[in-house]
Amino acid sequence: MLPILVVGGAGYIGSHISKALFEAGYFPIVYDNLSKGHSWALKWGAFFEGDIRDEARLESAFKTYEPLAVIHLASLIDLRESVSNPLSFYEVNLFGTQCLLKAMLSSKTRYIVFSSTAAIYGAPQGIPIAEDHPKCPMNAYGKTKWAAECMLEDFSKAYGLCFAALRYFNASGADESGEIGEAHDPETHLIPLAIQAAFGKREKLTIFGTDHPTPDGTAVRDYIHVSDLATAHVKALKFLMGHNRSFQANLGTGAGYSVQEIIDAVSQISGKRIPVELAPRRLEESSLLIADCSRAMRLLDWKPVKSDLTTIVSSAINWHLEAVP
Repeated sequence: MLPILVVGGAGYIGSHISKALFEAGYFPIVYDNLSKGHSWALKWGAFFEGDIRDEARLESAFKTYEPLAVIHLASLIDLRESVSNPLSFYEVNLFGTQCLLKAMLSSKTRYIVFSSTAAIYGAPQGIPIAEDHPKCPMNAYGKTKWAAECMLEDFSKAYGLCFAALRYFNASGADESGEIGEAHDPETHLIPLAIQAAFGKREKLTIFGTDHPTPDGTAVRDYIHVSDLATAHVKALKFLMGHNRSFQANLGTGAGYSVQEIIDAVSQISGKRIPVELAPRRLEESSLLIADCSRAMRLLDWKPVKSDLTTIVSSAINWHLEAVP
């Protein structure tokens, strides 16, 4: 089995990618400091504990396993935290990426799949959003992800690294077998927050703004099932190794659901009423984000097959009711 270093692989998306890699015949080596990830998610391949900013530990991991490629997911992701504490985002998301790329150069590992985000686009100038949309990130999270993409492009030109920057829209849902799922602490994502409110694990769900320029006044996002996202990473890895050509691609579905539609779906599928409170809009967030994901479909021969709203919400509810540690 070919070794692949999955940096940040003990987290929500990383654990699903590790499973997809293993099932595709690769050997995932999860590199994680477990500050946000979970030991119970380490089910496939090997585990090497370390921080992405620790150059010595990174060098040791590369020497120990000699990975063929890297999938890089280690980052801070909370949008609101990135506004209040940008320093930590620049340290982890940007300096950490620099340390990882330096270790790759030393080990002569050429291929990297990078976990990027739709937050690099900022307020959309048109819908759906294609990869050539202007980059105007509205917070330190989006800015550090865009800066990391620029770093990858510079390293590719100068040192011959081959990269795929996959720009996620809203990862959601859970592994349908129930082995792994979404569990953040603190939780900031809408679907698990709605589930927690539905089953009394939190007092209420807050809706930020009902005056967005959308049909029901709540913000609209493009939700993609995490297993579809994981499959795209495996296909991106195969593309890099087969074509030796870098690329950027959106990962979404091309459709959007509003906050209210998500709440209604969770309520209907769970059979529970969700208590809500209304709060003002958060100006640092866009009202409408929907992907043009035609490039990923064309280059990778990929399409989302589990990203209908019923599958997303049902898998998430099953995980939260039956499997959350």
